[in-house]
Amino acid sequence: MKVELLNATTKAVLITFDDLSIYTSVGEIKELYRNVKPHLYPSRQAFRVEPRGPILDDKQTLQSLKFDSTARFYFKDLGPQVQWKTVFLVEYAGPLFVYLIFYLRPSIIYGVGSNAKLIHENVHLAFGCFIFHYVKRLLETQFVHRFSHGTMPIGNLFKNCTYYWGFTALVAYFINHPLYTPATYGYLQVYTSLFGFLLLRAWKLFYSCGFKKFKTRRIKGKKDTKSYIKSFYLVVSFSILS
Repeated sequence: MKVELLNATTKAVLITFDDLSIYTSVGEIKELYRNVKPHLYPSRQAFRVEPRGPILDDKQTLQSLKFDSTARFYFKDLGPQVQWKTVFLVEYAGPLFVYLIFYLRPSIIYGVGSNAKLIHENVHLAFGCFIFHYVKRLLETQFVHRFSHGTMPIGNLFKNCTYYWGFTALVAYFINHPLYTPATYGYLQVYTSLFGFLLLRAWKLFYSCGFKKFKTRRIKGKKDTKSYIKSFYLVVSFSILS
């Protein structure tokens, strides 16, 4: 079968492949185009049957798409891509370094005189909780969570990092400020919040490990997954709170 790749914007023919099998998949055509344009790796390519139609799955074949003698795909370059796992690792690693600057080098942010100020114990406690939270997220990303082979535009990574890193700077600025004021209700407020934080963190870890096990059972074709689903409905609210 003859296959034509057209620019989704200009409709100009980019390349033509002749005598392809009807069982050739979209993913295989992407690899063929990559041989011509090495910088256009498969995850960067988007194929559509119509210029504004849905992006085709790599597993779809020419036969399943029901073309006649000639198959025409509208191609779009999605731009540089980044793996989802990398996205989460960068998002979660940044806040650690940002917070450490405010905590360990306050003079950089608040001026030289800030080093002489006595640091309240709540500030140390907040530092421990914050670091624990993001180290836990990094470890979960590395060892617990499973990610698809999908990617996202690298430009979105900068948007996500701006959100995580920016709010970290906002939180760290006030917590580590030399004029920090202790909680209104003293230790009762602080340690009640600490207990809630640790409880929700533990519950979230339980949820993440359970969900990993659930997905593993689905991959292996296990049928008795209803009990897992019911359990997740019960704990998902705790996951959101945490």
